[in-house]
Amino acid sequence: MTGVDREEANRASISASRAELIAIIAMMAATVAFATDAMLPAFPDISADLSPHDPNRAQLVVASFMVGLGVGTLFAGPLCDAFGRQAVTIAGTVIIIIFATVSALAQSLELLLLARCLQGVGSAGPRVASMAIVRDLFRGREMARILSFVILVFTLAPVFAPSIGWLLAQGFGWRSIFVSFAVFSIVSTGWLLFRLPETLPRGERRSLRVRELVDGLLEVFSNRQVMLAIGCQSLVFAVLMSTLLSSQQVFDKVFDRGAGFPLWFALMAALAAGASVMNAAIVVRVGMRKVVRVALLVHSTITGIFLVAMITGMLPASWLFPVGFLWCTSVFQLAGFALGNINAIAMEPMGHMAGLAASIITSAATIASIAIAAPVGQAFDGTLVPLTAATFALTALALLLAHHLEG
Repeated sequence: MTGVDREEANRASISASRAELIAIIAMMAATVAFATDAMLPAFPDISADLSPHDPNRAQLVVASFMVGLGVGTLFAGPLCDAFGRQAVTIAGTVIIIIFATVSALAQSLELLLLARCLQGVGSAGPRVASMAIVRDLFRGREMARILSFVILVFTLAPVFAPSIGWLLAQGFGWRSIFVSFAVFSIVSTGWLLFRLPETLPRGERRSLRVRELVDGLLEVFSNRQVMLAIGCQSLVFAVLMSTLLSSQQVFDKVFDRGAGFPLWFALMAALAAGASVMNAAIVVRVGMRKVVRVALLVHSTITGIFLVAMITGMLPASWLFPVGFLWCTSVFQLAGFALGNINAIAMEPMGHMAGLAASIITSAATIASIAIAAPVGQAFDGTLVPLTAATFALTALALLLAHHLEG
């Protein structure tokens, strides 16, 4: 059976409508966004209970999750190909439920961080499986069309997740947010199992070979083009994660708008979503590399001007919130213009091992970005200076790497 025949057979076996299929895949993919963004409003409560002497450490609740996600992503791809999409999704969901429960019961920050890291490992299962299912069912332009709808739904998660987290924390305490992660995973996985059949037949699964993973790692890390792209992607993702980790404290301590943080964050996410739409409209004509370079040049320039204005006192106090809000929004817009394009550039030489390469590249970039972003978040001192200074340095370095990318 050819690839096209298999895709047609898979689609014929699905009783769910196209809209329901997109909703199922989007909900699985949104597991990560919900597990990070819903936590942001609870940082003050978590720090008050578990780290009263160092409030910045509450940021590690998100950072530890992302470390686990990066590690889990490295193995989720090969496991999906060996055991099927549903098996990996179920296994990931079980891990999420177990460690979301441990997180809800944790009486120390150290135990909470460990549980969150392992929850991130589990979340890699639904995340990777959802993309593999799309590839099993579609190809070419139709696959791109389906993914565009999935990404559109996925980008709405940051609009609603902080508000959901805030409502849960206010009504039932911050520990209830972790329970919601377990419930979310149960619903999304149950929906998948009841409405979608396994999309990777047993006869087409690949055996799990450690040697194959090692060879894949060696090939990825020996390719100059791929390594430049991974470095660039890591730096841009580090800028995004640094801003995300500090966002609640920035709105509370710097902007004095902590009470309205979920609403301001929702507005910021909604405004930034347009960058992905604009990128889709121009990237075919302009090219991925040029879009990335221009986006980095523009953002490093405005960040440098913003930083100098704050340090020198040229920025009036009354302008700090509106200008700072727009700058934070621009960080998320940078991600919309850069991350997908850089990932595509990294994958260009890896077409012969796309699935394995995607796992390795995503894992490496995620882990590297958190290693950079976590210290930046911990440097928060009640001002925007550490964050903007780090952002300027990271975007300038990413721009340097981007200029060495081929094309």
